[in-house]
Amino acid sequence: MNKRINFEDTLFIINVRIRMIKDLLQIDTDSGLFYRQTMADMEFISSVLDIMTEKFLSNMQFLDRETEADNLLDTEWQFSQILNEISGISSPYSNTYFPETQTWIDKLRSESIKRKKRIEEAYVPVELSMSEPVVTHAELNGLLGSV
Repeated sequence: MNKRINFEDTLFIINVRIRMIKDLLQIDTDSGLFYRQTMADMEFISSVLDIMTEKFLSNMQFLDRETEADNLLDTEWQFSQILNEISGISSPYSNTYFPETQTWIDKLRSESIKRKKRIEEAYVPVELSMSEPVVTHAELNGLLGSV
């Protein structure tokens, strides 16, 4: 697993999997047939996001670090939205039908919150990282003699 990870492609596939689960929640299926696989898919998505977060945090040399952080945070947001949908009362996987759902969702949500916090702490948007000018406008005017 030492191969270089393509963030854009990997996050694209993760988002496709999240949309697939979202679609599954919208159609009328026998939720018992899909429950274990859906929870396994959610675990898989979370584990890939763990790996992506670790790769992001360990490599400060990304050419487009801000974009990668934004994409990673957006995928985490998408993941949190599907967690909310699955835990909702109208979900085919609600506690009413599957009592263990909330335990799974709470664990996955906690992991997601930790990842988001770590990414946000390591990520400084370009606008905030710009330093102040070395010479202020007043100083520049004074140096040029146009006070």
